Amino acid sequence: MSINKECSLENDKVIYDITKFTHLDYPDHLAAIIWFSGCNMHCDYCYNKEIVFAKNGSITMQEALDFLQTRVSLLDGVVLSGGEATAYDLVEFCQKIKKMGFTIKLDTNGTYFDNFKELLELKLLDYVALDYKAPKEKFTQITHSRKYHEFSKTLDLLLASNIDFEVRTTLHADLLTPADINLIISDLEQRGYSKTYYIQEFLETKENIADIGKPELEFNKKAIKSRLNIIWR
Repeated sequence: MSINKECSLENDKVIYDITKFTHLDYPDHLAAIIWFSGCNMHCDYCYNKEIVFAKNGSITMQEALDFLQTRVSLLDGVVLSGGEATAYDLVEFCQKIKKMGFTIKLDTNGTYFDNFKELLELKLLDYVALDYKAPKEKFTQITHSRKYHEFSKTLDLLLASNIDFEVRTTLHADLLTPADINLIISDLEQRGYSKTYYIQEFLETKENIADIGKPELEFNKKAIKSRLNIIWR
């Protein structure tokens, strides 16, 4: 999936769906979620299969803005998710959202570094949830992409910034072992990450990209060694 720098607010249907209300996805905020179509990763456990493989959406960014206008004073924030939202040029879209008075949370895999950097430098983001999919050695195996370097640059950029953000990993015990999680934690600690590290346990649904079910292996949480505050979701 390539970056669409020419994406039109009015004409290009790049949004798959809108969740009109959530109090779970943006810490301490009532928000709407904008789901962008397509992703450059095909993580085996991903339950947003239809969104990931969607070549087009059903909603334009302007239509999403029109909806958000009806939620001014009713919601606090907007979550940009997907798929991978930063595959698109979001500057004008985010500027218009900010003008309505909303704060913006971005869920991202961190691999569209230039687009992400531009949003950060323009102060268009208020909170970022960065997915640390796997340690470097397993990154391609888990994501079916070769974008660890771009992810790594995004993580370093966040660490050097003043923005509030979190790092999180989705755990399927047949795919990631305690040793893998410890490698991620060690890397975070060496980079100077001191915030909470969130581990999201695999959510079994009717469909996911690799059609996998509950883990056959048991994950030994006692084997996790960390100075970080870890929250299991």
